[in-house]
Amino acid sequence: MDTVTRFAPSPTGYLHVGHAYSALFAFRAARERGGRFLLRIEDIDRGRWRAEFEDAIYEDLAWLGLDWETPVRRQSEHMDDYEAALARLSEAGLAYPCFCTRAEIRAEIDRAGGAPHGSDGVLYPGTCRGLPADEVERRLEGGEPYAVRLDVARAAAQTGPLFWHDEALGTVPARPEAHGDVVLARKDVPTSYHLSVVVDDALQGVTLVTRGEDLVPATDIHRLLQALLDLLTPTYHHHRLLSGEDGRRLAKRDRALTLRSLREAGHSPAEVRRRAGIEELS
Repeated sequence: MDTVTRFAPSPTGYLHVGHAYSALFAFRAARERGGRFLLRIEDIDRGRWRAEFEDAIYEDLAWLGLDWETPVRRQSEHMDDYEAALARLSEAGLAYPCFCTRAEIRAEIDRAGGAPHGSDGVLYPGTCRGLPADEVERRLEGGEPYAVRLDVARAAAQTGPLFWHDEALGTVPARPEAHGDVVLARKDVPTSYHLSVVVDDALQGVTLVTRGEDLVPATDIHRLLQALLDLLTPTYHHHRLLSGEDGRRLAKRDRALTLRSLREAGHSPAEVRRRAGIEELS
């Protein structure tokens, strides 16, 4: 099977050197194996999406020396794909609406004397998991805002033990229960990062997912969703994250290290590639 990699940025800010490293890593992995490199725009967060940021993604990556297949998949144009996956999980009894606000979740946790912590903070205590069907129907018909959560315990019981392979970490057992009932969608947006990334990778035939090591925990949930939706599981390679001079992980707030600012300051693509730690492109 040909290797297919992808770089999937969100157009909510300008790309920085850390993004350059991730894009170059995926691009080089594909080229070294005679494979294909895809660019995907993860623009489901329409509140933070800006057209200028998306335009800058194409401009910055081309300036770095990357090229990619077209047309580029933009998540906002494929909501039907995510709705179909969500419907399948709901029909299987593995997803449920949650009407809790953040304040209500915190109050419930305080009443219980605290809650276990997962990779994204305290775990959701399952307040809405067992709501009676008639109450759920009444609240939905009443137009209450809600999130759709995955019943992780029930889903994991259905799939049994799962594993995924990482080129840097080896064979890794999936532990989705450590994350609690994650959000799959919301009333106004029929998907989330977890759901859309799994559906996209499968539909695009991605065989090697390269991304930062901060996303290792998320792969537990992604592996579970792949099993539930009968999707092929790609190989993973979670790479190191770049840090600034203060030792903190680079973020979009680091404007001095955006590719746009470096280019405007007179730096060349070769200099930026060296700064990212990937000097040569195959």
